[in-house]
Amino acid sequence: MKQICFSRRSIFVVGLVLLLALSGCGPEESGPMPATDKTAEKAAPIRVETVKQTPLKLTLALTGSVEAGRIAQLASPVEGPVLGVSVGEGDLVKSGQVLLGLGHTEGATALVDSLREDLKKEEDNLDRTRRLVASGALAGEQLDIAAANMARIRAQLTKAQETTRDYAVRAPWAGVVSKMRVRDGDFVAPRAPLAEIYDPASLIVRLSAPEQEAVHLEPGMQAEVELDAYPGERFSAHISRLYPYLDNHTRSRIVEITFAQAPVLLPGMFARARIVRETIADAITVPAYSLVTAAGGMEAFVVQDGKAVRRKVETGSEVNGRVRILTGLVEGDRLIVAGQEKLKDGAAVKVLEVDGKQEGGTPKAEDKEAAMPAPPVPSGQGTQP
Repeated sequence: MKQICFSRRSIFVVGLVLLLALSGCGPEESGPMPATDKTAEKAAPIRVETVKQTPLKLTLALTGSVEAGRIAQLASPVEGPVLGVSVGEGDLVKSGQVLLGLGHTEGATALVDSLREDLKKEEDNLDRTRRLVASGALAGEQLDIAAANMARIRAQLTKAQETTRDYAVRAPWAGVVSKMRVRDGDFVAPRAPLAEIYDPASLIVRLSAPEQEAVHLEPGMQAEVELDAYPGERFSAHISRLYPYLDNHTRSRIVEITFAQAPVLLPGMFARARIVRETIADAITVPAYSLVTAAGGMEAFVVQDGKAVRRKVETGSEVNGRVRILTGLVEGDRLIVAGQEKLKDGAAVKVLEVDGKQEGGTPKAEDKEAAMPAPPVPSGQGTQP
């Protein structure tokens, strides 16, 4: 009986061992797993831009307004009531044209008439004296006295005629009446401002340059001007004048810009100007969004042998959303411009686009799903600091 029980236990143990052996061999009997390319599955989709050398203009952005370079404040040295205002604001006037007159001219006119009579008498006296001196009837000094008297009366007449003209305010040159400060009947004091005119051919853009930029500007520098009155248009211009000092309050320098071919301008128009400080013929620039901020500065990723390679770059000015690269990239590098935010150095990548074109034809459906969104459009425009 004991012998039979031992045999059953032995059979049970042997069966258990065989069962465990069979279960351990199960995966091998099912055959090997199909091979997969783990590297391809993990490759990050990216977009690439080929680094190139292109001309770069470093500009300084300033704002200002259209102003008249030639303007006149008109007054009169005499007093009196305003009579005969013949022009209004906005009128075109010619050189010498009377804008308005002042009353109380009777005394000045009477003085002119009197001095004209006196001058005629002195001229006759000079002729008579000259004949008498020539005949020996008078001494020679009498001729000198007569000539001096005539010159004195002539000077008084000239002064009186000038005073008469002071009662009429005239345009010193052709221009546009910008302000008329009086009306008929107003009584004005001597040298009080009466009217203002400006020369439309002298309209310029006047700007204020900050102190840190003031010393870098020079007359003749080229510029582009945008006016709110002409949306979407840019006008060529240049620096025509630089004031030789800084404003004590704003610490800025006045800059005047003249148009190469000016549109129709009005004083007070708002203007935006970009002054070209420097032109670099062979600069390397990249989109600002392609750079990654790191602890040691700015970095970029390029593609080499299907992998992302980290590059430390030294940056310069930013213009129109593109940053100048001083060191770290060379012409021909394949710069990653989308998909680089989460990349690691040496990570496998899959190029979907190069310079805006699809790489290797139309991408697969899974590539479209994995494609990165289009790079953001930079807001605003950078300027040379």
